Amino acid sequence: MPCLVMKFGGTSVANLDRIRQAAERIKLEVIQGYQIIVIVSAMSGKTNELVEWVNETSNLYDTQEYDAVVSSGENITAGIMALTLQEMDISAQSWQGWQVPVQTTDMHSNARIEEIPTKNLEASFANGVQVAVVAGFQGVSPRGRITTLGRGGSDTTAVAFAAAFKAERCDIFTDVDGIYTTDPRISTDARKLEKIAFEEMLELASLGAKVLQTRSVELAMRYNVRLRVLSSFEKPSDSAGTLVCAEEEIMESNVVAGVAYSRDEAKMTLISVADRPGIAAAIFGPLSKSGVNVDMIVQNISEDGRTDMTFSCPTDQVLRAEKSLQTAKDTGTINYHNLVADESVAKVSVVGIGMRSHAGVAATMFEALHGEGINIKVITTSEIKISVLIERKYMELAVQTLHDAFELEKVA
Repeated sequence: MPCLVMKFGGTSVANLDRIRQAAERIKLEVIQGYQIIVIVSAMSGKTNELVEWVNETSNLYDTQEYDAVVSSGENITAGIMALTLQEMDISAQSWQGWQVPVQTTDMHSNARIEEIPTKNLEASFANGVQVAVVAGFQGVSPRGRITTLGRGGSDTTAVAFAAAFKAERCDIFTDVDGIYTTDPRISTDARKLEKIAFEEMLELASLGAKVLQTRSVELAMRYNVRLRVLSSFEKPSDSAGTLVCAEEEIMESNVVAGVAYSRDEAKMTLISVADRPGIAAAIFGPLSKSGVNVDMIVQNISEDGRTDMTFSCPTDQVLRAEKSLQTAKDTGTINYHNLVADESVAKVSVVGIGMRSHAGVAATMFEALHGEGINIKVITTSEIKISVLIERKYMELAVQTLHDAFELEKVA
């Protein structure tokens, strides 16, 4: 029988009524003849509550016990979903990560999936079970301890199961009805995309679009898992949602697929750094070891053997970055006159596979921002994206301006 993976996020299983609605969607696919693997998140708000309990109990908590606590929300949802399906006369069985087992690395609270053996679930299907309900976000370490995959980890769980079981498709049910050209809360002209390429979705996810976890898109692209993002609150339809797929499946598309933004960015500048071979490694090595996620990097022209180095990072990592660089300075690893942090910036990006073969995207972007008097602080580019740092107060204006400039409300 063909296999289908269906993942339901927290808002889709927020209460018993929503779980019943999700179960009705699952039943429709069972009737169509699919073997179903359902991946569930914790009920909306439950994981945050569990994290708060851990933090109130211990400031410097044991990450193994943290995982044991916060993974319990998904276990509850899985059991309730299986019971709900059974009441609908569907043979369903719930599975926790360690029972499958979802084999992960030993990095608690941010583990990575290494393998998903199919033997146990296949035996269950062979014995007449129609739906396997699996707790997302969790696995088991080589030492037999429960691990969690980080925020949004249920998306990654779903894609990993789709790859392991060679599923026909992986449906991600959430509170939005697909992938849009930009955030509909900012632009009323935002248009839902019928299809989007893996590479475009990966860039959008990494640049601030929060519909899919970045790691889940990476995994889908690596194993060519066709993803469909759709709302669990709308009636089932063959045309529902947005399909995330290989570029070859998309006949025509706009040069720019979408505009993404990240509000919580900081621009950090090391002033007057010695310009010598290895200075970049001396700066960004300690930052990496401290867990600072550096994004945009710009080095100024050197004068008298010294230069300025600018980079961006999330605002909640500024203190960590400052401490890391100060330690490097104190130990003589690097030498700089001053470190200036600007926490009032935002990142706005345009993304599209069509940029590979079309000139003028950068010019259009910069002219549009200039027309609104928006100053660009930092620019970075890749084959299919252009990102800029601007003052945060202009972020929404910039998003709307770029959406209009590239006419994203129109279908190619």
